[in-house]
Amino acid sequence: MSKYVLPDLPYDYAALEPHVSGKIMELHHDRHHRAYVEGANKGVQRILEARAEKNFDNIAALEKALAFNISGHVLHSIFWQNMSPGGGGEPQGELAEAIERDFGMFELFKAQMIHAASTIMGSGWAALVWDPVIHRLGTTQIHDHQSEVTQGGLPLLVIDAWEHAYYLQYQTDKVKFFQALWNIWNWQDVAARFAQVRDLDLSIANAAESAPPQAHLAH
Repeated sequence: MSKYVLPDLPYDYAALEPHVSGKIMELHHDRHHRAYVEGANKGVQRILEARAEKNFDNIAALEKALAFNISGHVLHSIFWQNMSPGGGGEPQGELAEAIERDFGMFELFKAQMIHAASTIMGSGWAALVWDPVIHRLGTTQIHDHQSEVTQGGLPLLVIDAWEHAYYLQYQTDKVKFFQALWNIWNWQDVAARFAQVRDLDLSIANAAESAPPQAHLAH
């Protein structure tokens, strides 16, 4: 059976300092992310066992737990690659053009992302997503790891708004953490993700009507 695997960080724990401390990165990756990977593998095994026994009484609870852990694994994996010791600045090329088209300007996109992250009720994420239905960028809030996610929306850039991502260093000033991340965003990674998904077509009718900038998925 294939298993989910904890990816190595693409840099040392302390490589993102002073914006994200090495201690946070070590705990965040080695403990929190690892727990989601292990939970996902256990979830798959339990579903396989239930199927073999033809006992589906708990299948809904098993699938809910599996979705939580897999989504935590996926989002953290993207998050590590979204950041880079040599990051920051602004994107270039077609990603920059798409951001200007869909948000009006980079600063409005930045403000919208930070606001989406800072206004999450409880634990969750903020994400820059590509909507393959109307072919536009937008932001969205992700509660926990997967609740209230737009089906089909593909995350390109994510902000971890769970307390374990920032509290050891920033304590209650989470907005300061969200702002600090803009010094280490790996725009090459985000641009590569954008290039991979921008031509995806879900073949849903009546999806081509144009919309003004900032009108899609605003928070």
